[in-house]
Amino acid sequence: MTNRHAVVVGAGIGGLTGAVALHRRGWRVTVCERSPEPPVTGAGIGLAPNALRALDAVGVDVSRAIGGAVPATMGVRRPDGRWLTRAGTADMAARYGMAPLAVPRPALTATLAAALPPSALRYGTEVTGVDDAEDRPTVRTAAGPGIRADLVVAADGIHSPLRRAHFPAHPGLHYLGETAWRTIVDAPDLRIPAMSETWGRGERFGVTPLVDGRYYLYATAVVPPDTRLTDPRTELRRRFGTWHDPIPALLDRVGRQGAADVLRNDLYDLAAPLPYLHHGRIAWLGDAAHAMAPNLGQGGCQAIEDAVVLARLLPAGERGDGGDTAVPAALAAYTAARHARTDAVRLRARRVGRLGVLRNPVVVAVRDLAVRVTPARLALRGMDDLFNGFRLPA
Repeated sequence: MTNRHAVVVGAGIGGLTGAVALHRRGWRVTVCERSPEPPVTGAGIGLAPNALRALDAVGVDVSRAIGGAVPATMGVRRPDGRWLTRAGTADMAARYGMAPLAVPRPALTATLAAALPPSALRYGTEVTGVDDAEDRPTVRTAAGPGIRADLVVAADGIHSPLRRAHFPAHPGLHYLGETAWRTIVDAPDLRIPAMSETWGRGERFGVTPLVDGRYYLYATAVVPPDTRLTDPRTELRRRFGTWHDPIPALLDRVGRQGAADVLRNDLYDLAAPLPYLHHGRIAWLGDAAHAMAPNLGQGGCQAIEDAVVLARLLPAGERGDGGDTAVPAALAAYTAARHARTDAVRLRARRVGRLGVLRNPVVVAVRDLAVRVTPARLALRGMDDLFNGFRLPA
Protein backbone atom coordinates (compact mmCIF):
# COMPACT_ATOMS: atom_id res chain seq x y z
CA MET A 1 0.00 0.00 0.00
CA THR A 2 1.16 3.56 -0.77
CA ASN A 3 -0.14 6.96 0.21
CA ARG A 4 -1.69 9.23 -2.36
CA HIS A 5 0.32 12.38 -2.97
CA ALA A 6 -1.12 15.88 -3.37
CA VAL A 7 0.85 18.91 -4.52
CA VAL A 8 -0.68 22.17 -3.32
CA VAL A 9 0.34 25.22 -5.35
CA GLY A 10 0.29 28.23 -3.04
CA ALA A 11 0.75 28.59 0.74
CA GLY A 12 -2.03 31.08 1.36
CA ILE A 13 -4.94 30.42 3.66
CA GLY A 14 -6.85 28.21 1.21
CA GLY A 15 -3.82 26.22 0.13
CA LEU A 16 -2.62 25.58 3.67
CA THR A 17 -6.12 24.65 4.84
CA GLY A 18 -6.34 22.17 1.97
CA ALA A 19 -2.93 20.76 2.83
CA VAL A 20 -3.89 20.31 6.49
CA ALA A 21 -7.21 18.69 5.58
CA LEU A 22 -5.56 16.27 3.14
CA HIS A 23 -2.74 15.48 5.57
CA ARG A 24 -5.31 14.51 8.18
CA ARG A 25 -7.00 12.30 5.57
CA GLY A 26 -3.74 10.38 5.27
CA TRP A 27 -2.42 11.99 2.10
CA ARG A 28 1.24 12.83 1.60
CA VAL A 29 1.29 16.57 0.91
CA THR A 30 3.79 18.91 -0.74
CA VAL A 31 3.08 22.65 -0.63
CA CYS A 32 4.93 24.71 -3.25
CA GLU A 33 5.10 28.44 -2.53
CA ARG A 34 7.06 30.83 -4.71
CA SER A 35 7.72 33.32 -1.88
CA PRO A 36 11.02 32.58 -0.17
CA GLU A 37 9.56 32.53 3.33
CA PRO A 38 6.25 32.74 5.19
CA PRO A 39 4.69 36.22 5.46
CA VAL A 40 5.50 38.23 8.56
CA THR A 41 3.49 41.35 7.68
CA GLY A 42 0.15 41.77 6.03
CA ALA A 43 -3.49 42.42 6.62
CA GLY A 44 -6.13 40.90 8.80
CA ILE A 45 -8.88 38.48 7.89
CA GLY A 46 -12.34 38.09 9.34
CA LEU A 47 -13.31 34.49 9.97
CA ALA A 48 -17.10 34.27 9.83
CA PRO A 49 -18.97 31.42 11.53
CA ASN A 50 -19.00 29.34 8.33
CA ALA A 51 -15.19 29.46 8.09
CA LEU A 52 -14.75 28.71 11.80
CA ARG A 53 -16.98 25.64 11.45
CA ALA A 54 -14.97 24.46 8.45
CA LEU A 55 -11.67 24.87 10.30
CA ASP A 56 -13.11 23.07 13.30
CA ALA A 57 -14.04 20.16 11.01
CA VAL A 58 -10.33 19.58 10.29
CA GLY A 59 -9.24 20.11 13.90
CA VAL A 60 -7.99 23.71 13.70
CA ASP A 61 -9.08 25.73 16.75
CA VAL A 62 -8.29 29.32 15.84
CA SER A 63 -9.30 30.84 19.17
CA ARG A 64 -7.01 28.48 21.07
CA ALA A 65 -4.08 29.05 18.72
CA ILE A 66 -4.36 32.81 18.17
CA GLY A 67 -6.97 34.27 20.53
CA GLY A 68 -10.71 34.55 20.85
CA ALA A 69 -11.41 38.18 21.78
CA VAL A 70 -14.22 39.73 19.73
CA PRO A 71 -15.50 43.34 19.55
CA ALA A 72 -18.70 44.17 21.40
CA THR A 73 -20.49 45.60 18.37
CA MET A 74 -20.18 45.91 14.61
CA GLY A 75 -21.88 48.11 12.08
CA VAL A 76 -21.78 50.79 9.40
CA ARG A 77 -21.17 54.51 9.99
CA ARG A 78 -21.13 57.81 8.11
CA PRO A 79 -17.98 59.96 7.89
CA ASP A 80 -19.37 62.21 10.66
CA GLY A 81 -19.53 59.18 12.96
CA ARG A 82 -23.27 58.58 12.96
CA TRP A 83 -24.19 54.91 12.96
CA LEU A 84 -26.33 53.74 10.07
CA THR A 85 -26.70 50.26 11.51
CA ARG A 86 -25.20 48.52 14.52
CA ALA A 87 -25.57 45.10 16.13
CA GLY A 88 -24.02 43.33 19.08
CA THR A 89 -21.74 40.41 18.39
CA ALA A 90 -23.60 38.60 21.15
CA ASP A 91 -26.66 38.61 18.85
CA MET A 92 -24.58 37.02 16.10
CA ALA A 93 -23.21 34.42 18.48
CA ALA A 94 -26.72 33.59 19.64
CA ARG A 95 -27.97 33.19 16.08
CA TYR A 96 -25.03 31.29 14.59
CA GLY A 97 -23.52 29.55 17.58
CA MET A 98 -20.35 31.67 17.52
CA ALA A 99 -19.15 35.17 16.82
CA PRO A 100 -16.74 35.98 14.00
CA LEU A 101 -13.04 36.30 14.77
CA ALA A 102 -10.67 38.76 13.12
CA VAL A 103 -7.08 37.56 13.07
CA PRO A 104 -3.79 38.67 11.50
CA ARG A 105 -3.25 36.72 8.28
CA PRO A 106 0.37 35.82 9.14
CA ALA A 107 -0.78 34.34 12.46
CA LEU A 108 -3.42 32.22 10.73
CA THR A 109 -1.05 30.95 8.04
CA ALA A 110 1.54 30.15 10.74
CA THR A 111 -1.07 28.18 12.69
CA LEU A 112 -2.00 26.18 9.59
CA ALA A 113 1.62 25.59 8.61
CA ALA A 114 2.40 24.31 12.10
CA ALA A 115 -0.17 21.53 11.58
CA LEU A 116 1.88 20.13 8.68
CA PRO A 117 5.13 18.15 8.70
CA PRO A 118 8.01 20.60 8.10
CA SER A 119 9.07 18.57 5.06
CA ALA A 120 5.73 19.32 3.40
CA LEU A 121 6.48 23.03 2.97
CA ARG A 122 8.67 24.18 0.09
CA TYR A 123 9.10 27.93 0.12
CA GLY A 124 10.96 29.55 -2.76
CA THR A 125 9.52 26.95 -5.14
CA GLU A 126 7.74 28.48 -8.10
CA VAL A 127 5.42 26.21 -10.07
CA THR A 128 5.69 26.90 -13.80
CA GLY A 129 3.04 24.47 -15.03
CA VAL A 130 1.33 21.12 -14.66
CA ASP A 131 1.45 18.30 -17.16
CA ASP A 132 -2.00 16.94 -16.42
CA ALA A 133 -1.62 13.30 -17.32
CA GLU A 134 -4.70 11.15 -16.91
CA ASP A 135 -3.31 9.05 -14.08
CA ARG A 136 -0.59 11.07 -12.31
CA PRO A 137 0.09 14.72 -13.21
CA THR A 138 3.58 16.17 -13.04
CA VAL A 139 4.13 19.55 -11.44
CA ARG A 140 6.92 21.54 -13.12
CA THR A 141 8.93 23.98 -11.03
CA ALA A 142 11.40 26.72 -11.90
CA ALA A 143 14.26 24.69 -10.45
CA GLY A 144 14.59 20.97 -9.95
CA PRO A 145 12.84 17.92 -11.36
CA GLY A 146 9.10 17.64 -11.81
CA ILE A 147 6.97 16.41 -8.91
CA ARG A 148 4.62 13.52 -9.58
CA ALA A 149 1.26 13.59 -7.81
CA ASP A 150 -2.14 11.97 -7.65
CA LEU A 151 -3.76 15.39 -7.27
CA VAL A 152 -2.79 19.04 -7.78
CA VAL A 153 -4.57 21.71 -5.73
CA ALA A 154 -4.35 25.06 -7.52
CA ALA A 155 -4.44 27.66 -4.74
CA ASP A 156 -2.21 30.05 -6.65
CA GLY A 157 -4.21 33.20 -6.08
CA ILE A 158 -6.27 35.73 -7.95
CA HIS A 159 -3.88 35.88 -10.92
CA SER A 160 -3.64 32.06 -11.02
CA PRO A 161 -1.26 31.02 -13.82
CA LEU A 162 -2.76 27.53 -13.66
CA ARG A 163 -6.24 28.93 -14.24
CA ARG A 164 -5.03 30.83 -17.30
CA ALA A 165 -3.19 27.80 -18.65
CA HIS A 166 -6.03 25.32 -18.32
CA PHE A 167 -8.98 27.65 -19.05
CA PRO A 168 -7.53 29.76 -21.87
CA ALA A 169 -10.95 30.85 -23.17
CA HIS A 170 -12.04 32.27 -19.82
CA PRO A 171 -12.32 36.11 -19.79
CA GLY A 172 -10.22 36.41 -16.64
CA LEU A 173 -10.52 39.21 -14.11
CA HIS A 174 -12.93 42.15 -13.92
CA TYR A 175 -11.78 45.46 -12.39
CA LEU A 176 -14.22 46.62 -9.74
CA GLY A 177 -13.33 50.31 -10.01
CA GLU A 178 -11.70 50.59 -6.60
CA THR A 179 -8.30 50.51 -4.99
CA ALA A 180 -7.81 49.19 -1.46
CA TRP A 181 -5.21 49.98 1.19
CA ARG A 182 -4.71 47.61 4.13
CA THR A 183 -2.51 47.62 7.20
CA ILE A 184 -2.32 46.56 10.84
CA VAL A 185 -1.50 49.03 13.63
CA ASP A 186 -0.82 48.95 17.35
CA ALA A 187 -2.99 51.37 19.31
CA PRO A 188 -3.64 49.89 22.78
CA ASP A 189 -4.45 53.30 24.21
CA LEU A 190 -7.47 53.80 21.95
CA ARG A 191 -9.50 50.85 23.28
CA ILE A 192 -11.85 50.68 20.31
CA PRO A 193 -14.80 48.40 21.17
CA ALA A 194 -16.48 48.19 17.76
CA MET A 195 -15.81 46.75 14.34
CA SER A 196 -17.00 49.35 11.87
CA GLU A 197 -17.05 50.26 8.21
CA THR A 198 -17.63 53.91 7.33
CA TRP A 199 -19.22 54.77 3.98
CA GLY A 200 -18.57 58.07 2.28
CA ARG A 201 -18.97 59.10 -1.35
CA GLY A 202 -16.97 56.56 -3.33
CA GLU A 203 -14.77 55.90 -0.30
CA ARG A 204 -14.86 53.50 2.65
CA PHE A 205 -12.81 53.01 5.78
CA GLY A 206 -12.89 49.91 7.98
CA VAL A 207 -11.63 49.42 11.54
CA THR A 208 -11.45 45.87 12.86
CA PRO A 209 -10.10 44.94 16.32
CA LEU A 210 -7.96 41.81 16.00
CA VAL A 211 -7.81 39.01 18.54
CA ASP A 212 -4.22 39.97 19.47
CA GLY A 213 -5.21 43.52 20.49
CA ARG A 214 -4.06 45.30 17.33
CA TYR A 215 -6.29 46.87 14.68
CA TYR A 216 -6.74 45.93 11.07
CA LEU A 217 -7.44 48.99 8.93
CA TYR A 218 -8.65 48.97 5.35
CA ALA A 219 -9.75 51.72 3.03
CA THR A 220 -11.12 51.81 -0.50
CA ALA A 221 -11.58 54.58 -3.03
CA VAL A 222 -12.65 54.92 -6.64
CA VAL A 223 -9.26 55.20 -8.33
CA PRO A 224 -8.07 54.35 -11.87
CA PRO A 225 -6.26 51.00 -11.94
CA ASP A 226 -2.47 50.98 -11.59
CA THR A 227 -2.40 54.40 -9.92
CA ARG A 228 0.89 54.52 -8.02
CA LEU A 229 1.42 56.70 -4.95
CA THR A 230 4.78 57.20 -3.31
CA ASP A 231 3.37 57.80 0.18
CA PRO A 232 0.25 55.80 1.08
CA ARG A 233 0.02 57.43 4.51
CA THR A 234 -0.26 60.91 2.97
CA GLU A 235 -2.93 59.68 0.58
CA LEU A 236 -4.92 58.04 3.38
CA ARG A 237 -4.75 61.15 5.55
CA ARG A 238 -5.82 63.31 2.61
CA ARG A 239 -8.87 61.17 1.99
CA PHE A 240 -9.87 60.13 5.51
CA GLY A 241 -8.06 62.42 7.97
CA THR A 242 -11.19 64.50 8.66
CA TRP A 243 -13.48 61.54 9.19
CA HIS A 244 -14.82 60.62 12.62
CA ASP A 245 -12.72 59.43 15.55
CA PRO A 246 -10.77 57.19 15.93
CA ILE A 247 -9.80 57.21 12.23
CA PRO A 248 -7.36 60.18 12.42
CA ALA A 249 -5.64 58.72 15.49
CA LEU A 250 -5.30 55.33 13.80
CA LEU A 251 -3.82 56.93 10.71
CA ASP A 252 -1.19 58.54 12.94
CA ARG A 253 -0.09 55.02 13.94
CA VAL A 254 0.36 54.04 10.30
CA GLY A 255 3.13 56.61 9.98
CA ARG A 256 5.06 55.00 12.81
CA GLN A 257 5.29 51.72 10.95
CA GLY A 258 6.33 53.08 7.56
CA ALA A 259 4.76 53.03 4.13
CA ALA A 260 6.13 49.56 3.40
CA ASP A 261 3.57 48.11 5.82
CA VAL A 262 0.61 49.47 3.82
CA LEU A 263 -0.60 47.00 1.22
CA ARG A 264 -2.19 48.53 -1.86
CA ASN A 265 -4.24 46.53 -4.35
CA ASP A 266 -6.61 47.30 -7.17
CA LEU A 267 -9.76 45.28 -6.56
CA TYR A 268 -10.79 42.61 -9.05
CA ASP A 269 -13.16 39.70 -9.13
CA LEU A 270 -13.60 36.93 -11.66
CA ALA A 271 -15.41 38.23 -14.73
CA ALA A 272 -17.42 35.01 -15.07
CA PRO A 273 -17.51 31.67 -13.29
CA LEU A 274 -15.16 28.93 -14.38
CA PRO A 275 -17.00 26.18 -16.25
CA TYR A 276 -15.68 23.68 -13.71
CA LEU A 277 -13.59 23.89 -10.56
CA HIS A 278 -11.45 20.98 -11.76
CA HIS A 279 -9.64 19.86 -14.88
CA GLY A 280 -8.26 16.35 -15.04
CA ARG A 281 -6.61 15.87 -11.64
CA ILE A 282 -6.27 19.58 -10.87
CA ALA A 283 -8.71 21.26 -8.47
CA TRP A 284 -8.95 25.04 -8.07
CA LEU A 285 -9.92 26.73 -4.82
CA GLY A 286 -10.13 30.18 -3.30
CA ASP A 287 -9.21 33.22 -5.38
CA ALA A 288 -7.82 30.99 -8.11
CA ALA A 289 -11.27 29.47 -8.54
CA HIS A 290 -13.69 32.32 -7.80
CA ALA A 291 -11.96 35.60 -6.96
CA MET A 292 -14.52 37.90 -5.38
CA ALA A 293 -14.83 41.43 -4.05
CA PRO A 294 -14.01 41.77 -0.33
CA ASN A 295 -17.34 43.41 0.52
CA LEU A 296 -18.84 40.43 2.36
CA GLY A 297 -15.60 39.34 4.01
CA GLN A 298 -16.09 35.93 2.41
CA GLY A 299 -13.11 35.53 0.07
CA GLY A 300 -10.90 33.73 2.56
CA CYS A 301 -13.90 32.07 4.20
CA GLN A 302 -14.98 30.48 0.92
CA ALA A 303 -11.40 29.32 0.28
CA ILE A 304 -11.45 27.55 3.64
CA GLU A 305 -14.80 25.96 2.81
CA ASP A 306 -13.43 24.83 -0.58
CA ALA A 307 -10.41 23.20 1.00
CA VAL A 308 -12.36 21.30 3.65
CA VAL A 309 -15.07 20.08 1.24
CA LEU A 310 -12.46 18.99 -1.32
CA ALA A 311 -10.56 16.93 1.24
CA ARG A 312 -13.74 15.37 2.60
CA LEU A 313 -14.86 14.27 -0.88
CA LEU A 314 -11.51 12.77 -1.82
CA PRO A 315 -10.68 9.19 -0.82
CA ALA A 316 -8.45 8.54 2.15
CA GLY A 317 -4.74 8.71 1.52
CA GLU A 318 -3.93 5.02 1.44
CA ARG A 319 -4.40 3.29 -1.91
CA GLY A 320 -3.55 -0.01 -3.53
CA ASP A 321 -1.53 -0.73 -6.64
CA GLY A 322 -4.47 -0.88 -9.05
CA GLY A 323 -6.11 1.91 -11.02
CA ASP A 324 -7.25 4.92 -9.03
CA THR A 325 -10.62 6.15 -10.31
CA ALA A 326 -11.75 7.56 -6.97
CA VAL A 327 -9.90 10.87 -7.37
CA PRO A 328 -11.50 11.96 -10.69
CA ALA A 329 -14.95 11.08 -9.35
CA ALA A 330 -14.26 13.10 -6.20
CA LEU A 331 -13.19 16.14 -8.21
CA ALA A 332 -16.40 16.04 -10.22
CA ALA A 333 -18.30 15.91 -6.93
CA TYR A 334 -16.27 18.87 -5.68
CA THR A 335 -17.33 21.00 -8.64
CA ALA A 336 -20.95 19.97 -8.06
CA ALA A 337 -20.73 20.82 -4.36
CA ARG A 338 -18.97 24.18 -4.60
CA HIS A 339 -19.65 25.77 -7.99
CA ALA A 340 -23.11 27.26 -7.39
CA ARG A 341 -22.42 28.43 -3.81
CA THR A 342 -19.15 30.19 -4.57
CA ASP A 343 -20.51 31.90 -7.68
CA ALA A 344 -23.57 33.13 -5.78
CA VAL A 345 -21.28 34.65 -3.13
CA ARG A 346 -19.10 36.21 -5.85
CA LEU A 347 -22.09 37.91 -7.46
CA ARG A 348 -23.52 39.05 -4.14
CA ALA A 349 -20.18 40.59 -3.12
CA ARG A 350 -20.07 42.50 -6.41
CA ARG A 351 -23.61 43.85 -5.87
CA VAL A 352 -22.83 45.00 -2.33
CA GLY A 353 -19.71 46.72 -3.60
CA ARG A 354 -21.75 48.89 -5.93
CA LEU A 355 -23.19 50.61 -2.86
CA GLY A 356 -19.72 51.59 -1.73
CA VAL A 357 -18.70 53.28 -4.98
CA LEU A 358 -21.72 55.58 -5.14
CA ARG A 359 -20.66 59.24 -5.35
CA ASN A 360 -23.76 61.23 -6.29
CA PRO A 361 -24.76 63.00 -3.03
CA VAL A 362 -28.49 62.43 -3.54
CA VAL A 363 -28.03 58.74 -4.26
CA VAL A 364 -25.65 58.39 -1.31
CA ALA A 365 -28.26 59.99 0.98
CA VAL A 366 -30.90 57.52 -0.23
CA ARG A 367 -28.48 54.63 0.33
CA ASP A 368 -27.70 55.76 3.86
CA LEU A 369 -31.38 56.19 4.69
CA ALA A 370 -32.19 52.71 3.40
CA VAL A 371 -29.50 51.18 5.57
CA ARG A 372 -30.55 53.22 8.62
CA VAL A 373 -34.23 52.24 8.48
CA THR A 374 -33.54 48.52 7.99
CA PRO A 375 -33.88 46.76 11.37
CA ALA A 376 -30.64 45.18 12.54
CA ARG A 377 -32.37 41.82 13.01
CA LEU A 378 -33.39 41.78 9.35
CA ALA A 379 -29.87 42.68 8.24
CA LEU A 380 -28.49 39.86 10.36
CA ARG A 381 -31.06 37.44 8.98
CA GLY A 382 -29.80 38.31 5.52
CA MET A 383 -26.50 36.65 6.40
CA ASP A 384 -28.08 33.28 7.15
CA ASP A 385 -27.26 31.74 3.77
CA LEU A 386 -23.61 32.77 4.14
CA PHE A 387 -22.99 31.83 7.74
CA ASN A 388 -25.20 28.72 7.82
CA GLY A 389 -24.50 27.67 4.22
CA PHE A 390 -21.43 25.53 4.90
CA ARG A 391 -22.20 21.82 4.72
CA LEU A 392 -19.80 18.91 4.96
CA PRO A 393 -20.48 16.21 2.38
CA ALA A 394 -21.92 13.04 3.84
